[in-house]
Amino acid sequence: MLESNVTDPLRGFFITGTDTGVGKTVVTAGLLRGLRARGIDAIPMKPVQTGALSTPDGLRAPDLEFCLSAAGICPSPDERALMAPYLYEPACSPHLAGRLCGRYADIGWVRECARRLGRAHECLLVEGAGGVMAPLDDERTMLALMRALGLPVLLVARATLGTINHTLLSLGALRETGLRVLGVVVNHVVEAARDFIIEDNLKAIAQFGGLPVLGEVRHMKRVAAGGGSTEAWRAFESDMIGLRVILNELKDR
Repeated sequence: MLESNVTDPLRGFFITGTDTGVGKTVVTAGLLRGLRARGIDAIPMKPVQTGALSTPDGLRAPDLEFCLSAAGICPSPDERALMAPYLYEPACSPHLAGRLCGRYADIGWVRECARRLGRAHECLLVEGAGGVMAPLDDERTMLALMRALGLPVLLVARATLGTINHTLLSLGALRETGLRVLGVVVNHVVEAARDFIIEDNLKAIAQFGGLPVLGEVRHMKRVAAGGGSTEAWRAFESDMIGLRVILNELKDR
């Protein structure tokens, strides 16, 4: 039985993916920039980060730091800790990282961190770890965390061959759990010519998934650790044709 603790509704979105490495962080950063450019006090959150980096100030979440850098946000140490409550150095699945470090992610504490951030800011963009079914511990998966936060979900998928199956299976798991999926963002993880296969992938995802493709994000080759170039983010914004859907959803909550 999955936990549900949505008595204090949050405003924002949960960005998950069909797999690891599909571009959740780039999509989260791009949406963050877009919302803040429109005067919305949006902030990122990475509840569980594996492959955390050791710094003189302690462990840091590279995905969160990328988003903060892209949007020009400099949180206080206390707020940064709320944005990334669980940091693990081993670069592996959250459940394995938690086992190796002797400390699994506690969904209740993640929810509390999100609640505190939500009190101070208008919108949370919460990025998951790995894919939809990535285990958090020996019993629960990322779905349990999504359910506990109660945010509408954006699913990031690859553009290439095989994405139809991965995307539809992920959508099925999300819906079976009772989560509301707002749409799919297709991300070009690698630079490749847009051929008839990719074109049909997008149509098939929309048709069989019964959801809009909110954006087809071109390969962000100029996005690097520093947060990306203005030109690259301008391209991202033009690729997110469904940004209005996201803005309307936020307005209605």
